[in-house]
Amino acid sequence: MPKRKAKDLGDTGEPRRSSRRVSIVKQEDPPKKTSMKDPATKPKAKKGAKATNEKSPIINADKKIEEAESKPANAPKPAKKKSSAKATPAPATTTDGDAPIGRQYWLLKAEPETRLENGHDVRFSIDDLAAKTEPEPWDGIRAYPARNNLRAMKKGDLAFFYHSNCKIPAIVGTMEIVQEHSPDLSAHDPKAPYYDPKSKPEDPKWSVVHVTFKQKLKTPVTLKQMKEWQSTKGHPMENFQMLKLARISVSKVSAGEWEFLCGEMEKNGDAVEQ
Repeated sequence: MPKRKAKDLGDTGEPRRSSRRVSIVKQEDPPKKTSMKDPATKPKAKKGAKATNEKSPIINADKKIEEAESKPANAPKPAKKKSSAKATPAPATTTDGDAPIGRQYWLLKAEPETRLENGHDVRFSIDDLAAKTEPEPWDGIRAYPARNNLRAMKKGDLAFFYHSNCKIPAIVGTMEIVQEHSPDLSAHDPKAPYYDPKSKPEDPKWSVVHVTFKQKLKTPVTLKQMKEWQSTKGHPMENFQMLKLARISVSKVSAGEWEFLCGEMEKNGDAVEQ
C-alpha cells in the first residue's frame, strides 16, 4: 500500500511534537579553582583608577533632577539692586533764540478808531494796551473760528497787535498771552457791547484770554505790504491766515511767517522782543 502524504493525514503545517521523552541529565558544576595567594591580601589598585567612594555620574545627575523638582516652578528671582545714582535731567532747549519749545504765534485784531456797539465805544488801540497795568482780557470774540484759535493759545505764546477797520490797517506791535482761555462773562451781560443771549453761564459759548503789552513798532507793517508778499508764489506769506480769511479777528501765524515779519520789522529799525 502506498504511503499517505502529510496532507492526507490532516497535517495543518504545524510542527509535530516528538513522542520521545528527553532524559535530563544533571551535571555537576566544575570544581572552582583555588587561588594560591593569601586570601587576606587585597589586590592593589591600578594606577589611574578612580577611588571606589566617588559618586557615579548617573547618581549625580539623578540628584540634580531631584533638586530641580524640589524647587517651586514659579520661584521668584532675587531682586536686582537699584542703582543709587539719579539720572540727570536733560537741559531745556529752545527752538530759536529765547523762544521756548512749543511756543505758538498769533495775530489779534482791534479797532483803534471810535465805533459804537450796543451804545458802547469799542475802540481799543496798541496805546490803550500799553497803558494797562494788569493783564487785559481779550473779549468780544463772537465767531467760532476766532474763538477756537483763542482756546488753542497757551501761556507764553506771542501775538501781533493789528489795527483793523481804520485808515491804514497794519501790524503795530506785539503782546504776550499770560493767561489761557476762560469764559467770556461779557456775553452774559445785557448791557455789554457784545451780549449774546444764547450763551448761558452754565454753558458758556465764548472765551477770553489775557494779554500784556510787549512792544509798539516804530514803523507798522501795513496790510498793503502783506498783500504784495502774499501775491508772490512760494513766498513765506503765501498762506498767511489773516489774508486767507479776511474777516477772522484772531488768526494763526506760523513760525516761518513770524520769523519773516520780524525780519522785515528789524529792517525798519524795530528789533522785536521775544
